[in-house]
Amino acid sequence: MAEAASTSADRGRQIRDRLTRAAVELIAERGWAAVSTRILAERAGVGPGLVHYHYASLPALLTEAAIGVMRTFVDALEPLLDAARTPDDALALLLGELDRYDGSDPTSRVFVETYLAASRDEQLRQAVGALLAEFDGRLAGWLGERRVAAPAETAAVLVAAIDGVLLHRALRPGLTAARVLPVLRRTLTPAALPDWGQHPEGGQHPEGGQRSGRGGADR
Repeated sequence: MAEAASTSADRGRQIRDRLTRAAVELIAERGWAAVSTRILAERAGVGPGLVHYHYASLPALLTEAAIGVMRTFVDALEPLLDAARTPDDALALLLGELDRYDGSDPTSRVFVETYLAASRDEQLRQAVGALLAEFDGRLAGWLGERRVAAPAETAAVLVAAIDGVLLHRALRPGLTAARVLPVLRRTLTPAALPDWGQHPEGGQHPEGGQRSGRGGADR
């Protein structure tokens, strides 16, 4: 009996895998709203009844499939943080990873469709938000250890920027790492005192005096 139960569980996992793979393909090809139970079952090669046997609803299945794609994408970014020595290195590696996606690939399309659907589906919105918050926290901790100013806020902005580059890639293919990196690099300000040596002539000296126009000496 135990063997039969194990076989049944394996068969159930295989069907769920086929359903989620079919869902990912259809979301990318047709768009979230165009995926129906019948179309999905046909693509997966199963009867429509199995969709509702294994999932509470079609949106629940689509959510699991889409979040799976997004988690795979996010998980691929984690080793890049481990490999980077400095915040600048990390940013270059993260943006370089985006150059693998041209906006017409299935992953990019799933991201676009999922974000649009999340604006109308609270459960999906929460699932996407939780995944982003998880990576925000990981990146914020990494930045904080390297003394980047306001690490939590900086991480949130960088994650939003990475998302934005991915979402815009289909419309603006010129948004490559080479173009985006110099701009985002400016957000990585160390949490340290200003470099007064870089102030222009006549600027305020840290001890309150005025900087001289002759060699930088105080008057």
